[in-house]
Amino acid sequence: MKTVIWHNPRCSKSRQTLALLKDKGLDPDIRLYLDNAPSVDELRAVLTKLGLTPRALMRTKEADYREQALGDVSDDAALIAAMAATPKLIERPVVLHEDRAALGRPPEAVLDIL
Repeated sequence: MKTVIWHNPRCSKSRQTLALLKDKGLDPDIRLYLDNAPSVDELRAVLTKLGLTPRALMRTKEADYREQALGDVSDDAALIAAMAATPKLIERPVVLHEDRAALGRPPEAVLDIL
């Protein structure tokens, strides 16, 4: 399977993670997830691979998080739907490699799945 990075080029951690992957000789597929948002099913699968709850993958300091009152939401399905509808809420970068996933915070965390 190809390595894929859910990337936001405006994010320093995302840029650092992409550079790290390339330094390791990988040529990942770059998914600009803000333009090509993951579906609810994709998010569920990634959360399973990451071993995270939906809220743990959310950028809780984003204005959209507050505006949508997501801090008051306890339903995981609703949180996942919010990330699919507003991909800016997804913490970045997410790296997928074979059947594993890692969140690049810090960027070196992705080395564990390579």
